Amino acid sequence: MPQLPILDRLRRRATLLLALAMISALALMTTAAARPDEPPSDSVGVIDGEAIRVTGPMSVEVVHGQVRTVLRSGSDVRVKSGNARVDLVEGGQISICGPAHFSVLKSGGSLTVALDTGTIHVHIEREPALTIYTPQIQAQTVAIGEGPQDALVGFDAQSAMCIRANRGAVRVEQQLTGQSVLIPQSGDVLLLNGQLDSLRTSAGRCACDLQLAKAAPTPQPEISQLATVEEVRKKTPDAKPETPPTLTDPASVKEEPVYQVFMPPLIYDAQAKVQPQVDARMIVLVRRVRVRPTLIFQGRVEGEMIAAVTPPLAPAPATLGANASKPAAPASDSIVDRVRSFVRKLWSRGS
Repeated sequence: MPQLPILDRLRRRATLLLALAMISALALMTTAAARPDEPPSDSVGVIDGEAIRVTGPMSVEVVHGQVRTVLRSGSDVRVKSGNARVDLVEGGQISICGPAHFSVLKSGGSLTVALDTGTIHVHIEREPALTIYTPQIQAQTVAIGEGPQDALVGFDAQSAMCIRANRGAVRVEQQLTGQSVLIPQSGDVLLLNGQLDSLRTSAGRCACDLQLAKAAPTPQPEISQLATVEEVRKKTPDAKPETPPTLTDPASVKEEPVYQVFMPPLIYDAQAKVQPQVDARMIVLVRRVRVRPTLIFQGRVEGEMIAAVTPPLAPAPATLGANASKPAAPASDSIVDRVRSFVRKLWSRGS
C-alpha cells in the first residue's frame, strides 16, 4: 500500500489539532458565558403534579429541600390523572387537565406544545411565542398590543376539539388544507373532525382551570419594640403563695422581700455613635413578700367561782293525832316573863 507523503500527513494532523482547539475554545466560552444561577437555554419550566410521568430530556433540582423536575426541549409528559402545572422559565404557566399526553420543543423564544390527548390552559405574559400542534390543527396565540395571552385548547369526551381565547386571539390553521381562521378574544369554538368549516359555539364544553402556585410568604424582619406598661404587667407571672416550712423553726428563718426588675429589650445600633437609652418609665419593679398567717389564740378563761344558791326545803306536813306534840314556845328572857314565871311557881307550891 503506498504511503502518503509526509507533508500531507502533517497537514492533516495540523488540521485535526486546530479543530480540537476550536471546539475546546467554544466549549470554554459557552461555559464562561452561562451563569450558574441561570437555567439552560433549552429549559422549558418546572412541572408539578400528583400522577405524571416524564421521559426524554429533563433535569432534577433540589430547592429548599424540595425536589423539582425541570422540563427541557424534547421532554414527553403523560398526566395519568388529575391536574398538572408547568411554571415556564419566562414566567408564564401551563395547566394540564388529565388524562393527557403532550411533548414540548423549545427553540430560542418559541415554544411548541404537541398535544395528543387532554386539555391545556395556557397563560403567557409576553414570552415565549406559543404554538400548539394537534394531529390536524395548529393553534397559535396572538397578543393584542402588549397584553397577556390566555387560551384553552383540548379535546372533550367525544374527541371534539375545543378552542377558547380568554385574553388575546388564537390563530387556527388546518395542517392538511392550509385553511386558517382567527378566533377573537372571548371566542369559544368547537371543531368536529378537524374541519374549520364545521366551527360552532362550544359554550364551555371543555374546562381546565389554571392551577395557581402557592407562593411562600416572604419572611418579614422582626423589629424589637418597647413594651408598654400594660403588656409588662400582663406578662408578669402571678406570685404563688408560699407554704411555711414544717421542719425548720419559723423563728430561725429570716424572711426578706424579693425584688424583680422588668425592663424592655436593649437596642444596639452599629452605625450610631451614641446608643439610645432605655426609657426609665418602661422599667417595672416588682416586690414579692410572704404574707404572715393570722394569729390564733388557743386556751381557756379562768375566773372566781360563784356559789350556787340552793332553795330552802319545804316543811313536812303536820301529822293529825292525839300524840302530836305542839311546838315549844320560844323562851323569852324579858323581866316580865321572869316575874310571871316566879309568881306561878309560888301559887303552885301554896296549893
